[in-house]
Amino acid sequence: MATDNLLQEFPPVTTQSWEDAIAGDLKGADYLKKLIWQTEEGLAVKPYYRSEDLAALELPDVAPGVFPYLRSSRTTGDWRIREEIEIGDPEKANQAAQSAVAAGTEEIAFLNVAIKNGSDLGMVLVGLQETHVHFQTAGEPLLRLVIESLKGRKDRPSISTGWNPLTNPDFAAEVLRDMPPALVPFTLDGSEFEEAGATAVEEIGFTLAAGIDFLAEMQLRGIDVDRAATSVAFSFAVGSNYFFQIAKFRAFRMLWANAVESYGVAPESTRARIHARTSRWNKAIYDPHVNVLRGSTEAMSAILGGADAVTVAPFDECYRMPDEASRRLARNTQNILKHEAFLSNVADPGAGSYCLEVITDSLAREGWKSMQKIEAGGGYGKMAADGQLSKALEHSMAAREKAVVSRYRVLTGTNQFANPGEQTIDRIDSLRTTGKRRGAQSYEALRLRAERYSADTGKVPRVLLAEFGDVKMRFARSTFAANFFACAGFEIVAKRFSSADEIAASEADLIVLCSSDAEYLGVASDLVLRLNDRRCKTPIIVAGNPDSAEQLRTAGVAGFINIKSNPIEVLTNWQQQLGIKA
Repeated sequence: MATDNLLQEFPPVTTQSWEDAIAGDLKGADYLKKLIWQTEEGLAVKPYYRSEDLAALELPDVAPGVFPYLRSSRTTGDWRIREEIEIGDPEKANQAAQSAVAAGTEEIAFLNVAIKNGSDLGMVLVGLQETHVHFQTAGEPLLRLVIESLKGRKDRPSISTGWNPLTNPDFAAEVLRDMPPALVPFTLDGSEFEEAGATAVEEIGFTLAAGIDFLAEMQLRGIDVDRAATSVAFSFAVGSNYFFQIAKFRAFRMLWANAVESYGVAPESTRARIHARTSRWNKAIYDPHVNVLRGSTEAMSAILGGADAVTVAPFDECYRMPDEASRRLARNTQNILKHEAFLSNVADPGAGSYCLEVITDSLAREGWKSMQKIEAGGGYGKMAADGQLSKALEHSMAAREKAVVSRYRVLTGTNQFANPGEQTIDRIDSLRTTGKRRGAQSYEALRLRAERYSADTGKVPRVLLAEFGDVKMRFARSTFAANFFACAGFEIVAKRFSSADEIAASEADLIVLCSSDAEYLGVASDLVLRLNDRRCKTPIIVAGNPDSAEQLRTAGVAGFINIKSNPIEVLTNWQQQLGIKA
């Protein structure tokens, strides 16, 4: 079948034609408010992009593996699967590492293994001669041991550490003067910024500024920038904003290459080594297997963004020491992406995507501005020491947490679509639930209070969602109310009624009326009378924000819930009124 003229059947559609069609569908609604996404980075994302949107971009048209490495620092899409080992005993840590490698892990990160001497180091590395190894909590003594063990070794994969060279630039320079080829001694950890509230722009800008500070410190101590640049790796947390996370890695890699190249070094020395770890901030102790799904999409973002090594954290790490099953599940998430989904087969598969290229360009521009602002303020070291970076991060964190509290930012199973009957107290280690700041913690505190109350009394307060009247509105508001109260661990019962007397006769600790605005006042007034006749003091609240709110309060309604409510404040208040104390 001839296809030469096939596309003639699909004439091109102009952007103006699309805009005219959109304007017609909006029927006078505000285009900016309805269709433009204002991100936490301060960027405006359009509802669609076309080839013409690429015309104004300054992204280089280069292949993967070519300076400035926008599309990847490699010519392939492969990456290393990194797994973390938390065990402190050297022999047991090594056994766990060898087991992980046999099951598909390609890089081991020892988080807190206790290495006191060369014998301990040798024990840890047994059987790992062909494996990349990372020591996350390395200090100066361990670095010296590693350097001594690698002298004369050119045949093994790299050993890297999580040591931050800015903590002691003099020692960092000493390490670089004696650095063996297989060692990547330093890491600048951008994940600390993400988990402190940073936007993608701030992650890029702050980490870039830290890297530039490092290069400057080494220059002052007589170290070649080429040598310094190849001695450092970068670690980032990867969150759930899928396309922005892909773009973050692409943008940072390009900016770092440009920054290092400005020192006059060879292009091959400007490649950024990037490790990505699934974020801790958005993980939750309720509905914890949702963390598996979060980790899967986050890993995909890191992979498609060109990270060199990726760690998928076990789904249960936020509330207990991960067991073998959860570690295997985390490991196999990447094994599937690599060996079954074939994500390793193509470098930068997002290249040419109009939306992704525009977001990458936006993050690069704004990330560079963020770095320049830090440089203008005296550099990363000074801004960090003065507390100015912490202040910026607290501002970003406050905005992020406010979005979670208001449920504008959804944490599935926690602030939306919660399972009110789920019990978690028996499976959590409180030291791990409070070890890292997480977005779910304010809602988890509500649920944990309800669980403790249930354990003490054998029940939790029952919230009756009394549906009546208008079919569309009663269903919508009952659904909203069910989600709202489930987040605090209440027992939820939804039932349809035809009269206030039927509602009054029902067993409940709190009644939520779910109907249209016009029907509330009559039913609520009648219900208050019926409850008084029964000498029942069950509080009544209304789902919605009706114009008759003051009349309803006068009639005896105790409160309202709607999209403008602060769920934490409202739910805490009702927990206390119904006997659930902190």
